[in-house]
Amino acid sequence: MGRFLNSKVPFEMFVAMASDPYFVDKSWLISELIPSLGREKRFFCITRPRRFGKSIMANMVGAFFGKATDGRQVFGNLKIAELKNYQNYLNQYNVVYIDFSEMPEKCTSYDEYITRFLKGLRSDLQQAYQEIPVESELAVWDILTDIFQKTGEKFVFVIDEWDAIFHMPFINVEQQKEFLLFLKSLLKGKVYLELVYMTGVLPITSCLTSFGTQESDDSFVGASGESLPAVFPADAPYSSGSELNMFLEYDMSTKKKFSEYFGFLDEEVDRLFEIYQAESDNPEISREDLRIWYDGYHTASGKRIYNPRSIASALGDNELADYWTSSGPYDEIFYYIRNNMNDVREDIVLMVAGEGVKAEIQNYAAVSMGLKTKDEIYSAMVVYGLLTYENGKVFIPNREIMKQFQKLLMSKDSLGYVYNLARESEKMLEATLSEDTQTMVEILKFAHDTEAPIFSYNSEIELSAIVNLVYLAARDRYRIEREDKAGEGYVDFIFYPESPNSDAIILELKIDSTPQKAIKQIKDKNYALRFRGKLGEKPKYTGRILAVGISYSRKTKKHSCKIELL
Repeated sequence: MGRFLNSKVPFEMFVAMASDPYFVDKSWLISELIPSLGREKRFFCITRPRRFGKSIMANMVGAFFGKATDGRQVFGNLKIAELKNYQNYLNQYNVVYIDFSEMPEKCTSYDEYITRFLKGLRSDLQQAYQEIPVESELAVWDILTDIFQKTGEKFVFVIDEWDAIFHMPFINVEQQKEFLLFLKSLLKGKVYLELVYMTGVLPITSCLTSFGTQESDDSFVGASGESLPAVFPADAPYSSGSELNMFLEYDMSTKKKFSEYFGFLDEEVDRLFEIYQAESDNPEISREDLRIWYDGYHTASGKRIYNPRSIASALGDNELADYWTSSGPYDEIFYYIRNNMNDVREDIVLMVAGEGVKAEIQNYAAVSMGLKTKDEIYSAMVVYGLLTYENGKVFIPNREIMKQFQKLLMSKDSLGYVYNLARESEKMLEATLSEDTQTMVEILKFAHDTEAPIFSYNSEIELSAIVNLVYLAARDRYRIEREDKAGEGYVDFIFYPESPNSDAIILELKIDSTPQKAIKQIKDKNYALRFRGKLGEKPKYTGRILAVGISYSRKTKKHSCKIELL
């Protein structure tokens, strides 16, 4: 048993996860790998945003195939046991398990980083094959080839966080190139490989560029201390990808295969929620809360995906919180949009309002230094999980991510008028609660006078986006839903108070009409039933219910507001 060869680590890590009450059995993934053992198409690279179960799956693959530990008691109780003759593959292989996010203590150079692996694997091979002279000066791929020649034994490589080096601030562009060539030498065209299973955030194709000699100084370190990519020149020509072109790549937004194994599906969250209700003395979370906070990602196969880390953490803690976003750098969103504020700020306003924005996803843009075009920016944000992609549009996936966009709008004065309007949103909420329609009209006029394209009000979508922006601060005290089902129709906005004794707000918008007609629609369609509850039930909310009508006349260029108590 060695540090890298036939290590017990992946087995123990997987057993610990499998014993968790909120564990989801994804072991059927192994059934899709077994047919590729020893065949030409035996190289898999699966990329997902961080905290989407990549390491858990890598540990599972290493634990299943590896000789280090008998896995019958674990895998015999999982779905993979339904595969005929699965035991013929269980614990039958020499597994080399590498987590490239691990570094030597006080590591400050590429040489220290890569030497840890090279020395460790050489040592493991010398110990495991003592009958075969292993020359220490030989490259590890030459040693592995010699072992295969003399014993016929092959190896399964499980590589986790393959792209970690692209997030390390002390690594320059030339060393990134050297790392890719190292992987090529270790993996490409090697007869000693039975299977290679690799995971990371960045697609390989986004990193296979033609490198220059200039070092990149564009890494970005957030307040949490975690760095975002030290990245390549945006205008570098792209190579054919021959370094690692033997890999079959599977990302979340464009590839259907493997989509159900990373993240939690609706039915899986349903089962976890049942466990949570049965085991919690005082459950504080509803099933709808989980959808609002952590759902919203879409796979290429059309399935909805929940963030697994956030689901398991929320149920385990009995509390809704920012579990995924808190694990990344502060100001992460700003890092991606900073080079093109003028073009993206209106899009951000629309996305915060719940709208999708058209985009062409380009995986190579994930490591581009410039990220200057909108498609490059949004592509990188999809790769890193800050946006989701569906039907040609990008969206903010859920409330957990939405809160990070809200912070951006409230804190970055480089966003110009968008920042200024967001800062007015606390005043807008207070004016609404105090029924001060004059102040509301003044704030809406201030918004319209910016003369930005989004304020042309060619449709109610644009008006909705601006109303959403000027009520941004309300999201700290309300759950705001757009076009929510209420009474006999769909209301434009409903503000559900976090505190049950606070005032609730029903807001209807009209263009070239009057706020009185908006109020009448709220009353006629019984939108207030959302707060009053069903007959005989105790109301969930005990504060006032405010009906708010807002209209805009394209002829007079004026807004009008009216508020009534229901």
